[in-house]
This record gives sequence, C-alpha cells and structure tokens, in this order.
Amino acid sequence: MEKCRLYWIAALLSLFALTGFVNNNDLYNVRITTANINADKVFLLIDKSDYRMYVYEDVTLRKIYKVVFGSRDQGDKRKEGDRLTPEGTFHIQSKRIDKLWSRFLLLDYPNEASLEKFHQMQEDGLISTSATPGGGIGIHGVESGSGITDTYVESRINWTLGCISMKNNDVNELFEFIKVGTPVIIRK
Repeated sequence: MEKCRLYWIAALLSLFALTGFVNNNDLYNVRITTANINADKVFLLIDKSDYRMYVYEDVTLRKIYKVVFGSRDQGDKRKEGDRLTPEGTFHIQSKRIDKLWSRFLLLDYPNEASLEKFHQMQEDGLISTSATPGGGIGIHGVESGSGITDTYVESRINWTLGCISMKNNDVNELFEFIKVGTPVIIRK
C-alpha cells in the first residue's frame, strides 16, 4: 500500500512543474518543527537536476532545501567509488549526530530495486563483474572541519562520494522532524 502511494505521488509530481503553484522563495525560509508538521505523512523528493530537496507533507509542498551531490555527472549510481548519487525510491534507515557532517540520515541503499539495476548493468557488460554497488549513502551536512562550508551548497559545488549534502543548519532542522522509515525519492 505504501509503495503504491509513493508511486502515485511521484507520478503526480512528474506531471506538475514545481514552480507556479507556490512562491518558492517563501519555502526556502519557512521553519519546520515537529509541532507544525505530521512526520508520518512526510516524504522527500530530491531533484538532482535542480539541486533541490522538496519536503512534502502528503501532497503539500512544505519546504525547499538546497543540496549538492558527489559529482557534476547527474547519472544514476553505477558502482562503488563512482561518486554518483543513486536514483530511485529509498527510505531513511537510521539517523545519527555526526562529528564530521553535523547530522547523518542513512538511506537504505542499496535496496532491492537498486541491486536489480546494478546486476543488470553487470550482465550487460556495463560494469565489471567484480564491482560492488557500494553503500553508506545518506543525507548530511557539510564537512566544515576540512574547509567544506555552506558556500559549497550555495554555489552548487559537488563534493561528496555520492551522498546528498545540505547546509548544516538545514540538515539539523530536517533531522528533528524526519523519522526512520521516511520515503526519499531521488530523481534526475
């Protein structure tokens, strides 16, 4: 049932442009807390082509965050070490406070669908049979200790190994209301 709901929502989103329905500038500045959103109805849509994360509560767009990825190549993740961000439907598997990236929300990558794509690429000879799909993909802040700051996100400088990076204040806000199990749709 949950899978069907996600596909329906994703189909609706692909039919509508994300602009024109609301003033997007307001959605960058609104503050979301556990008191003003129903976390059980939240899902995230990450659009790699416009470097944005959209927070939906059911079918209502509630917030937009700026994000960056691992590589300027907007392709789907192929194998471990390619610095590409996977595409598909995932879920938040766990959450933790992190000394490097402020907060870390681990995705369930590789899941069944991404493993099927991975094995198909191996069968098609697109990647080596000795390759692995990788793992440890998540949503996190910037690595300020190594000189990577919020300006990387503002300037769309991709720097991760395939994860989704946000400004630290943004990931801290997201961390507070996102639950383990929250659906995350990543698309190009």
